[in-house]
Amino acid sequence: MAHGSVQVTYTNTSRWRRRTGDYASLAAALEAAGDGDVLTVAPGTYRENLVLDRAVTLRGPERAGAGSVRLSPPDGVPLTVRSSAVVRDLQIEGQDQAAPAVLVEAGAPELSALRVVTRSAAGVEVRGGARPTVRGCTVDNPAGIGFALSGGAGGLFEGCEVVAAGQAGFAVRDAAQPRLDGCRVHHAGGAGLALSGTGTAVEAVGCEFYEVRGAGVHVSARAAAQLTDCQVHRTSADGVTLDTDAVLTLTDCHVHDVPENAVDLRSRSVLTLVRSTVSRFGRNGLSVWDPGTRVDANRCEIHDSTGDYPAVWVSDGATAVLDACRVHTVPDALFVLDRGSRADVVDSDLTQIRGTAVSVSDGGTVELDDCRVREAATGAWFRDHGSGGTLAGCTIDATSTGVIVTKGADPVVERCTVTGPAEAGFYVSAEGRGTFTQCRVTGSRGYGFHVIDGCRATLRRCRTERCARGGYEFAEEGPSAQECTSDETAVPAAPEPAPSAPASGPGLLAPLPDPAAPAVAAPPRPAAVPAAAGAAQETAEPERPVARPAREVLGELDALVGLEDVKREVRALIDMIEVGRRRQRAGLKAASARRHLVFTGSPGTGKTTVARLYGEILHSLEVLERGHLVEVSRVDLVGEHIGSTALRTQEAFGRARGGVLFIDEAYALSPEDSGRDFGREAIDTLVKLMEDHRDEVVVIVAGYTAEMERFLSANPGVASRFSRTITFGDYAPEELLSIVEQQAEEHEYHLGDGTAEALLKHFAAIPRGPSFGNGRTARQTFEAMVERHAGRVARLADPGTRELTLLYAQDIPPLP
Repeated sequence: MAHGSVQVTYTNTSRWRRRTGDYASLAAALEAAGDGDVLTVAPGTYRENLVLDRAVTLRGPERAGAGSVRLSPPDGVPLTVRSSAVVRDLQIEGQDQAAPAVLVEAGAPELSALRVVTRSAAGVEVRGGARPTVRGCTVDNPAGIGFALSGGAGGLFEGCEVVAAGQAGFAVRDAAQPRLDGCRVHHAGGAGLALSGTGTAVEAVGCEFYEVRGAGVHVSARAAAQLTDCQVHRTSADGVTLDTDAVLTLTDCHVHDVPENAVDLRSRSVLTLVRSTVSRFGRNGLSVWDPGTRVDANRCEIHDSTGDYPAVWVSDGATAVLDACRVHTVPDALFVLDRGSRADVVDSDLTQIRGTAVSVSDGGTVELDDCRVREAATGAWFRDHGSGGTLAGCTIDATSTGVIVTKGADPVVERCTVTGPAEAGFYVSAEGRGTFTQCRVTGSRGYGFHVIDGCRATLRRCRTERCARGGYEFAEEGPSAQECTSDETAVPAAPEPAPSAPASGPGLLAPLPDPAAPAVAAPPRPAAVPAAAGAAQETAEPERPVARPAREVLGELDALVGLEDVKREVRALIDMIEVGRRRQRAGLKAASARRHLVFTGSPGTGKTTVARLYGEILHSLEVLERGHLVEVSRVDLVGEHIGSTALRTQEAFGRARGGVLFIDEAYALSPEDSGRDFGREAIDTLVKLMEDHRDEVVVIVAGYTAEMERFLSANPGVASRFSRTITFGDYAPEELLSIVEQQAEEHEYHLGDGTAEALLKHFAAIPRGPSFGNGRTARQTFEAMVERHAGRVARLADPGTRELTLLYAQDIPPLP
């Protein structure tokens, strides 16, 4: 029943015979109207289901402020359009959860200034080949979809807004092909714009998708979309997602303030980015997965990550192309993983990178041409076997290390220049290879080219200038250098000094006079200044503590219960170091003593205590600047993704500078079922830092004996850095008793008659399984005895000194 009236203006009569009629209901008015007639609805609420199958105009009152027209039937579809009708200035209210509030099934109707308020499956549904023009309409549907299009539908949606949706704001499927112009979607429970199905295509211009619980834009199942001048921001999930052969082009778009991936694509999807910006994302800016998946970015900018993930992630055989792009202010710029994965980067800038600008691992490939890398911890890192590609015509400036090659990786680096690295221009270790042609290193505070472990790197026509520790450092035979030059007066060609100056030729480094440089010896080389926590900048050094005399610290070591073999090993090592220092002062050659150690044994055997004393002794001998102990484990070194691990490891190593880095349960960095475990990145980073700062930090790795043996055998690059392994045996019952006696004396207790014998029996009976704590068990036993003693003595009316200090066998806790 209607609460108002409907006036029909009959426009199909002659002008001078035009007439009107008033009707009490919409149904009666529609029955009387024909094509072209105008139905003007008076303000009120109409409980009717309308079906427009004629080309009429249905509108609200013409007079402004007259009131609203509400179409609100109790069930069914309030408004169905099957013609090229015109509908405007109405409020449509749906009450039926299974039906849309507005259903457009045919024709090319014009819907404008409609406010759709419903809790139904869809606010506005368009299907069956209909091509409506929808302008300035608002949908409020917290239970379902805002606008749903399917079955080949199309049309223009201009200036429309979804203010609430329980699911997607716009859901387009089954070959529907609408155009969206200036639309806004917010507070949706699903995606802002969701497309799926073969033949489905959307063109969106000047639209905005924000504050949605799903992705801002989700394209899947062979659908395609083209977005221009659009914004996606403040989503709860990824900003833009593509899945299963989806195709999307973003031109002049901005994706920002996204807690997850800004753009995620996989399963053979293709994304084209043109002049678009991605910023303030919590995970990856671009996340590209799976064979056949591809992203092409041209003149784009990716910046200001809010998380700890690489800006661009390419894995599982995917491809990424960046042309004239800028990536800056992110933890890592580009990571390429897995065989078949590839990234081509041309004429792009990668700057202000907290970790690694370009990382290649697990067989991935990268091609960088005419790119510029600046202010990164590492310019490019080729991590392992099968990983490679080409760097050509690139400049790398203000990094800790320019290019790193490890574990069998074999890149080609041509015409690249590294300027001002803190540690090395090019660093090759752990069976890394690589061919370096016409590369240059200038102003390194460490080495120019640093090749260790006998790696078979090839250098051709390379040059170094003003490198503080040397232009070329080859720790072992293996690398080949041809026609390479340096501004030094002498450049070593091999790790061992030759009896006479070598002649120039293939495989030898021949210094070539620089016309611009004076013909004098190179200036003295200052010590290399390492980067602090992944940034190539100096930080203020902590104050150097006053060292205790070595004899005093050694006395504390000797006072430890047991550990006789450990004490002998430590004394032998200290003797080697001390004699080496004396030989150097006498002008003699000193044997190179590697000070890094492996401690093996069960928990509670004094490994941490000995490590602390070892650092103090080296400090007293002026081998270490501070001698302090920094204790870490896997959780302190390994991050959630590749890249964050390197930063954590660098930070821990930086804290230990001048002292001892003690890594407890180090075998956890290389678990047996590691797969793609990020612990190996900590190992790789650690090995390089140990080599670059061999005189600044002592590293001690510790853990169970069997696990540490497996760890070292699985990581030969690590094993070669340690001079010796010291085994800490389990404490015998007599030694555990001595610890209890020491604890008692320290706390002013005494063992009563028979207590020592009872303790020996107690310790002999304790199971020596993985949970046995050795010295920790002795201390816990003493603490339990004190507690039981207190409970016993508290019941005495007036205990004397004897009762307050004596511990008896009855105070020993029972075995578990």
